[in-house]
Amino acid sequence: MLIFRPAQFADLPAIEHLAVTAGGSMTTLPNNRDHLAQLISSTQQSLQKTVLAPGDQSYHFVVEDTDNQEILGISGIEACVGYSSPFYSFRCAQLEHHSAELQIKNTIDTLHLSQDYEGASRLYTFFLAGSKHASYPLSLLSLSRLMFIGQHPERFAKKLVLELQGIVDKNQRSPFWQALGQLFFNMDFRRANYLTGINAKGFIADLMPKYPVYVPLLDKSAQVVIGKLRHNLTAVKDLLTEQGFRQKGYISIFDGGPTLESDTATIKTIVEQFSVTVKIENTVAAVLNDVLISNNLVRDYACIHAQIDLDDIYLNPAQAQLLKVEEGDTIYLLPLNCAPKTTTQSPLENRR
Repeated sequence: MLIFRPAQFADLPAIEHLAVTAGGSMTTLPNNRDHLAQLISSTQQSLQKTVLAPGDQSYHFVVEDTDNQEILGISGIEACVGYSSPFYSFRCAQLEHHSAELQIKNTIDTLHLSQDYEGASRLYTFFLAGSKHASYPLSLLSLSRLMFIGQHPERFAKKLVLELQGIVDKNQRSPFWQALGQLFFNMDFRRANYLTGINAKGFIADLMPKYPVYVPLLDKSAQVVIGKLRHNLTAVKDLLTEQGFRQKGYISIFDGGPTLESDTATIKTIVEQFSVTVKIENTVAAVLNDVLISNNLVRDYACIHAQIDLDDIYLNPAQAQLLKVEEGDTIYLLPLNCAPKTTTQSPLENRR
């Protein structure tokens, strides 16, 4: 059975393994034990705080296969971008150059270094181990944190943003970085990613160009990847687009990958999840619908994928135990987009 829950200190070796598996490709999941331990510490401290408005809180969650205690993936939420460290993006814009004498008007694509997203909440540190990148683990890792945001709106901003990784070549080199960032930072892409991941971000403000970058001056290989994402993230982007996230003209300053945004209150998961009172039965439902089910807790937040009858909602004892709920407690459900199924499955089993 799969469960989505907050990261704990006992997860540190498994999260380190995920960082190694990521191979330095993720800015916010560096292979640095001290940073990863701080990531867990910040999560636990944030969950224990009484929060009236988003601030320096951050939350990281893992998906665990309880059958073998294997950690399959990790995802996080930053409550307030720019609260404790700056967050930079390139804003894509256009400038018009006009010569009245020659009757020529040129429209030039430009990139402007900005901190426009400061104050928003951010989804980040999304990583699901390779062969586990299947439908239900992906939904659990991605949508469960949106359910958490919807259940605790006081902890998060009215706008939610995220960066998707930009295109790299077979040698993990970013054409965008090679054409632009490399010129100003004199370090390779992995090193810049690593320093940003451990919050050593002062070099960005010190070294990045303060004036607009004229896109036509960049190498063609960089121009064509602006706003494009890595091919293995298509399923992730499709899921986010379905949730209501859109690209509004901002890209990563490192690899040129797209930044997506949405009004928090309009996100599909937040709108469609609903609460019910827990019933616990050890019987088999005739019709099964795929759903995500979470408890209504903060420090012990948990969410599972299950198959239940939406016309007669109840948990079996194993599901109730994982969610740490009892008869009469409140739970939240999010139906997934799949057809109802009939089954003779044991009530204690839970498909993944």
